[in-house]
Amino acid sequence: MKKNLTYKIIEKHLVSGEMKAGKEIAIKIDQTLTQDATGTMVYLQFEAIGIKRVQTELSVSYVDHNTIQTDYKNPDDHLFLQSFAKKYGLYFSRPGNGICHQVHLERFGLPGKTLLGSDSHTPTGGGLGMLAIGAGGLDIACAMAGAPFTLNMPKVIGIHLTGSLQSMCSAKDVILELLRRCTVKNGVGKVFEYFGDGVASLSVPQRATITNMGAELGVTTSIFPSDRVTKEWLALQKREGWQELAADDGAEYDEIIDIDLTKIEPMIAQPHMPDLVVPVREIEGKKIVQAAIGSCTNSSINDLGIAADILDGKTVAPNVSLGVAPGSKQVYTSAIEAGIIKKLVKSGARMLESACGPCIGMGFAPASGGASVRTFNRNFKGRSGTATAEIYLASPETAAASALYGCITDPRKVKVKFTDYSAKTEINDNMIEKPAPGSDFDSIEIIRGPNIKPCPKASPAPESFTAEVLIKTGDNITTDHIMPAGTRVLPYRSNIPEIAKFVFEAVSPGFYDRAMKAGTGVIIGGENYGQGSSREHAALAPMYLGVKAVITKSFARIHKANLINFGIVPLVFENPADYDIIKEGMSLSFPSFLSDIKSGKRVKAVDPATGREFYFVHDLEKKGVDLIEAGGMLNYIFNTRK
Repeated sequence: MKKNLTYKIIEKHLVSGEMKAGKEIAIKIDQTLTQDATGTMVYLQFEAIGIKRVQTELSVSYVDHNTIQTDYKNPDDHLFLQSFAKKYGLYFSRPGNGICHQVHLERFGLPGKTLLGSDSHTPTGGGLGMLAIGAGGLDIACAMAGAPFTLNMPKVIGIHLTGSLQSMCSAKDVILELLRRCTVKNGVGKVFEYFGDGVASLSVPQRATITNMGAELGVTTSIFPSDRVTKEWLALQKREGWQELAADDGAEYDEIIDIDLTKIEPMIAQPHMPDLVVPVREIEGKKIVQAAIGSCTNSSINDLGIAADILDGKTVAPNVSLGVAPGSKQVYTSAIEAGIIKKLVKSGARMLESACGPCIGMGFAPASGGASVRTFNRNFKGRSGTATAEIYLASPETAAASALYGCITDPRKVKVKFTDYSAKTEINDNMIEKPAPGSDFDSIEIIRGPNIKPCPKASPAPESFTAEVLIKTGDNITTDHIMPAGTRVLPYRSNIPEIAKFVFEAVSPGFYDRAMKAGTGVIIGGENYGQGSSREHAALAPMYLGVKAVITKSFARIHKANLINFGIVPLVFENPADYDIIKEGMSLSFPSFLSDIKSGKRVKAVDPATGREFYFVHDLEKKGVDLIEAGGMLNYIFNTRK
């Protein structure tokens, strides 16, 4: 059998299971990463597991999401993360050092390694030839404790690239074209693996842009080969560990998608979903009030340099506010030395912190009803911090051209000779702290602020119960809908009782009160429920509020796994027409809930008011059933130790 690259890396890391699409497998994890919005809970869970030192080859704790210090909660969390990293053996990337995905690509990622991260954009590492997967925080805690990561063996889709990009067209346009073709839900259970002669024309940061936004396709991960381009980029970073990795010639794929890079044109995603993609020329001329360049998707030195070259000697349109966020301190300082920052600031750009910032609603929100063109990866309604804003996703070329003209603009109308700034890279790791030596860690005290609360546990699954339908949602509900981001909510990521008050706040403001009154509840959803961020709080907080099951037409991968980890059963309608019958506020009785789950794939529910029966199905393997019976992963771990 001629093997694809995904198969080769999984085979090398396989701990158990059969490498057949859809079958449960477990793989060894080499590296982990967390960011501060998810990391505090990850480390509280790791403490609860009781392992004295991280067992991976390398684990890194990043601070990049919640860096706006409006009160004590945020800096308290940072001190907790810093002291935890020293004690338990992690590297710590301090606030200001940059966004986890950009920094990990620069300083830690290596071809052929497995990386598990508590952020859905962890697949950024696939641009280096890593098998990099986003997961819920509890999965990261278990991986740090030395446990393998369990997932269903994905299908591998080969993305065959030929040719090279034309002027003013970018890697962002490639992934937007894939989103246009494949949508946000058709990547579930798949890996997108890039191959073909067009690969060599793309730099590592360009590849990372594509693998980063593969998360919006719903894929398990995305990956590029490790080749001469990878070797040269790692050399610029003054790093060792390169190895050549590629699929065998004539490797087998479950499906092949052909993309001729010469035919790619500037693309743009319209509000409010990353797959609502059209060519820029089709909506050119729409007035904007804001543009933003940066985030983990497009914040390399050349991303900033392209914008600077477009804006050099000119001024941002009077109606537009332009914000620029370098992806890392390395990018920021290198861009200063290269003259990029001077060009941007002289044009009227506002320099933002090297952090996630506006992408997750942490500052730089658009005006009411205003349109903003951003180089980010998500444009869900309200995510920017302004509920009425219209967010468009595009390349740095399109964002800069649009900022210059004051309206959405096809960048091909701008005639500029670009500079390759990649050789300007300056290395300085003074904001990365190494873990304390193993002999010293016992003496280190963990610093805990008053906002940090223990991770709650679910109760074991009941044999029977009656629950209220707390909410009924439509298709493509995101984790932003379930658990919002932004300045009001993020400070409570380490305090589940408090953050639970925000569950479904934007969709159904009375959800928290209904859940508290009901005591026991279920959630009804449509297709692709739980897409978007890996935030496990979208499962943890509903569990805290008494949710026992989520019943949908289909699930996004990471959220489904998070539900299981916290003892909530992910069920799918056996008869999709029943979705139209079940209403918010009605009751459902489950007369043999646990027995049904353990004995087969079918769970029965009854409407007590009418006696009508409904049937739902699950695809849990044995371990998933065991987790549900125990009441989640933490209970399962403690039970197996007895």
